[in-house]
Amino acid sequence: MTILQAIVYGAVQGITEFLPVSSTAHLVLIPWLFNWPDPGVAFDVALHLGTAAAVIIYFFKDWIRLIAAGLSNPKSDDGKLFWLIVIATIPGAVFGVILDKYMANFRNAALIGVMLIIMGILLYYSDKKGFNEFEIKELNAQKSLILGISQVFAIIPGVSRSGITLTAGRFIGITRESIAKFTFLMSTPIILGDGLYHAKDMIHTQIDKGSFFAALVAAAVVGILSINFLLNYLKKKGFGVFAVYRFILGAVVIAIFFVRG
Repeated sequence: MTILQAIVYGAVQGITEFLPVSSTAHLVLIPWLFNWPDPGVAFDVALHLGTAAAVIIYFFKDWIRLIAAGLSNPKSDDGKLFWLIVIATIPGAVFGVILDKYMANFRNAALIGVMLIIMGILLYYSDKKGFNEFEIKELNAQKSLILGISQVFAIIPGVSRSGITLTAGRFIGITRESIAKFTFLMSTPIILGDGLYHAKDMIHTQIDKGSFFAALVAAAVVGILSINFLLNYLKKKGFGVFAVYRFILGAVVIAIFFVRG
């Protein structure tokens, strides 16, 4: 793994973790398309820690406020939001650990292509048919649990953690900006936990420190830019461009899969 390849992997992770286009799918497709080395466990940890750092840094003041309110005044708007995030995190965390050993079974290019297209259609449909009824401060435990359960499907490459949450949020009537912010806040403990959970597999693994930290920093820097871009983009526009991208990429992947035989 060269430093340049590590930076590319990190940048791709930083972009696709937060945009609704599936980071797992892109990280599986890069070595498949370009015959690059598989990132492996160490890189998976570096990439997740990098994007976890991105969301923590970007929402640092929010997290300080939310944690303080959650512990001292849980009935306030910020305190309520903190515990709603906790509720939403539980399904993804529990099923993520249970289903982790089955992840390898889903790393199939054809399946990824199909899921990119299916989720692109659902993302577009939910945004067009969804209604702007709820802001983030109006969320309740039931809606938070629905969003949390939707995260379980993100284990399938091509679905996208942010994509499935944005889709579910729009279906139940949450505004674009609100569901985007809630998605990013909810992703903080999930991404960080995912990275730390897989760190245990690095105990007997030799690490190229240069590539490891290059990937981590690239993921963090590009991740911050991606978060900022999406939050500003959704103030005026919808998910259409991401749906089109998913459809085109999915079709290309399926075509290449069958051409290669």
